[in-house]
Amino acid sequence: MHDVIIVGAGPTGMMLASELRLHGIEVLVVERQAEPSLLVRSLGLHARSIEILDQRGLLGRFLKVGRLYPGAARFAGLSAPVREGAASPYGDVLGIPQPLTDRLLTARALELGAIVRRGVAVTGLEQGTDEVAVTLDDGTVERARWVVGCDGGRSTVRRILDIAFPGEPAATEWLLAELHVTSAADEVARVSEEVRRTHRGFGIGPAPEVRLPGDGDHSARDDHAGEASPLYRAVVPAASVSEDRTTPPTLDEFRAQLIAYAGTDFGAHSPRSLTRFTDATRLAERYRVGRILLAGDACHVHPPLGGQGLNLGLHDAVNLGWKLAAAIAGWAPEGLVDTYEAERRPVADEVLSLTRAQSVLMLPEPGPRAVQRLLRRLVEFADVDRFLAESVSGIGVRYDLEGPDSAEVGRPDVVGRRLGDLVLADGSRLFERQRAARGVLVDSTGALDASRWADRVDVVAAPVAELPAPAVLVRPDGHVAWAGDADARPALDAALARWFGARLP
Repeated sequence: MHDVIIVGAGPTGMMLASELRLHGIEVLVVERQAEPSLLVRSLGLHARSIEILDQRGLLGRFLKVGRLYPGAARFAGLSAPVREGAASPYGDVLGIPQPLTDRLLTARALELGAIVRRGVAVTGLEQGTDEVAVTLDDGTVERARWVVGCDGGRSTVRRILDIAFPGEPAATEWLLAELHVTSAADEVARVSEEVRRTHRGFGIGPAPEVRLPGDGDHSARDDHAGEASPLYRAVVPAASVSEDRTTPPTLDEFRAQLIAYAGTDFGAHSPRSLTRFTDATRLAERYRVGRILLAGDACHVHPPLGGQGLNLGLHDAVNLGWKLAAAIAGWAPEGLVDTYEAERRPVADEVLSLTRAQSVLMLPEPGPRAVQRLLRRLVEFADVDRFLAESVSGIGVRYDLEGPDSAEVGRPDVVGRRLGDLVLADGSRLFERQRAARGVLVDSTGALDASRWADRVDVVAAPVAELPAPAVLVRPDGHVAWAGDADARPALDAALARWFGARLP
């Protein structure tokens, strides 16, 4: 029997697998697709995701194949750079196509010992007192202590659990393709710029590379890569919302919409991928049923405006991983796993609200265009700009961690927020101390003690510049669980017990 079965080998599932393996948890990932998809649905990672990669020692791998774009975080098409003072060293978007993100996260999970089975779909789930039986379409049954559905917006796990997925159905649909064109590059760019003045949902540009350094010619095979015409990524509004969005559009359908908006199809031919997406916005009523949980798009779907979807799933995984590992290891305090939904569902709800607002602002009608002109003026104010940037990037997230005893919290202005990177007294960085996904007590006073939790919490006892309080307790997901001074030892012990369980004998 496995400790955890993860359904879905996308970014959320593979990030969760890695988080669990850092704690020695036995993980099986099952994925219905026989091969990884080459479809580029996401083009980048925001500041908080970049921080998480750094905390887990993965950022170097991503920077080798991605590119940092200054001030590229956008709200409704407006640049929303993370300005100085926003407390993140990553005031950028890391441009990297999703197939590369998928491959890098999968490679990391495999390195850590996760088992991945592709080409098998879940057909049934049956919960017992202390295990879940997972029936697969090849007739086999796998058993685990916990199951996590990371299987996307059309989640089979969510459907089997009969978890309601309320929200707004699709009102608008877009077509997305990677295909070759015969038009000259400068002509494509000129026409695209002209169309986007009134239709922000239109775009066409060179497709991103989906090969890793050292890959052979066919590692991310493109049957038309040898053709003289270049490969482009294009998105265009559909004529209507299709009844069956699982059926991809045809090339003729895509050409017709290009002509309708741009007056030309750019000589489009030989598509590598054709798909459709909508502005459907939904949030699962709950994230847990017994020993089965949901994460990523299985919990929440929304329009891709602002590029937050993949990032939101990664943050779900990092929040859930250490808590589920604690439950399996036996040291989780009561209710720890339930804090996953309590913390992450409100964040998803806020992202859905932001994308709804952006959807309205992107409409070509005079009213939304007038509001967008006003917003362009408002973002000139630093506080407005910073708020939008932190909302899109995820670095502004604050969990409500106030316990029954308010003294346990210490500093409510600090507690619940993620703690940015800090240079420690020995020249190392705080993020480097978080590689193993353990708790960290950063104590500039040198008077506090967490030795009774030494198997779960590391201690940095030295003066630290820019620490927001004399001492802070940081959870494995990078959020502050407690902040105070040397006189607050009882409150620190209460916070340690609340988040890291009973002390050692």
